[in-house]
Amino acid sequence: MAYFHVLKSAEDRKLLLGWWHWLNEPGSRGERAQLRRAVSPEDILLTSAFANFLRKMPEHWGRSKRIQLLDAAMVAAVLARVDTEEVTKKKDEDINFAKALAKPKEKGGKAPMSELRFQQLQKSQSTDDFFRRVCRAVSLLKGKAPVLSLADDILHWLREHRYGPASKATDRLAVRWASDYYTEFKD
Repeated sequence: MAYFHVLKSAEDRKLLLGWWHWLNEPGSRGERAQLRRAVSPEDILLTSAFANFLRKMPEHWGRSKRIQLLDAAMVAAVLARVDTEEVTKKKDEDINFAKALAKPKEKGGKAPMSELRFQQLQKSQSTDDFFRRVCRAVSLLKGKAPVLSLADDILHWLREHRYGPASKATDRLAVRWASDYYTEFKD
């Protein structure tokens, strides 16, 4: 069963997934392209695509301390780069963003993201670095990622970057990512 650190509300997850599915419809290509062209989360704020994103999300998205405007913009911009949702084939298997980065796409193959790049992603020093690296991660996954896990991890990273990591080690994103990544990673 998936655990969400920030996206705890089922309504938030339902609306976010609904927006992402809408973004993949043929009539939404222009908005998707606007979001994909962004080189920083600030670029997103000036687009009509982001205004539409905010209209489709709950009122607190972009208007509260919990999910600030730039946080919402980063989620919209990164999810616009996801073409296909990574889903599990087995009901009891839980795939999340960090596991997807380590899980080879074919038997005996390499992890989509190397250990070094994964460590760099974890240690991003600024929101711009993190944005660039997480977009690169989605590219390495060839646009196939677990949508809700990715969004939750982005929001979790931004929260820890802003307020510091949780005092309890198991609640820290870096610890969870390392645990999930190295569960799947094979040299």
